[in-house]
Amino acid sequence: LQTDGYTVYNHASIGGKQDVMLMHCMAHARRYFEKAWPTDKALAGYFLKEVQKLYGIERRCREENLNADLILAIRKEEALPVLESLHQWLKEQYNPNTPVGPIERAIAYALQRWEKLSIYTTDARLQIDNNLVENGMRTPVLGRKNYLFAGSHDGGKRFAIFYSILESAKKHQLNPWVYLRDILERMPTTKTSQLRSLLPDQWKPVAVKE
Repeated sequence: LQTDGYTVYNHASIGGKQDVMLMHCMAHARRYFEKAWPTDKALAGYFLKEVQKLYGIERRCREENLNADLILAIRKEEALPVLESLHQWLKEQYNPNTPVGPIERAIAYALQRWEKLSIYTTDARLQIDNNLVENGMRTPVLGRKNYLFAGSHDGGKRFAIFYSILESAKKHQLNPWVYLRDILERMPTTKTSQLRSLLPDQWKPVAVKE
């Protein structure tokens, strides 16, 4: 579960499961230093420059379309040293006795969450930030005033499930109309134990219908 630093997520569980791994989003940490830039260009600039190296590594992995093993190897070889160096730098800059300003808030925010900000280097499927998810949320956010009420709390949950499935389908480069039409026709005859096969990451159409 990748989130910002809102502390309520420290007690997160999904569907009653307690084995959810929480990780944080580097874009949110970086944002605090961007806000601190006007008042402390030296410290904020250093952090932003180092984080840009991490994003450069991720961009290169995407552009070269590397497989999971190579992504993980590059992260360990190139990203981990940057993360470890930045972690040490944050500890050196942190002083709980100084007046709290923008740069102090930025340092404290990142330092307290550094372990969870670095988890992405342990699994190639994980991302350095959750910008992809936030971009996927733009559609419901833009449209929510047009359907202010979902009818009930359960209706709101169904909206969330529907949008999650649609955004996942788009992420897997599926045609949402073809995908939805196919699974809705097949669901009545699909066993409950086989419903997982209809989700976007496993879906195999019987026949593509135009």
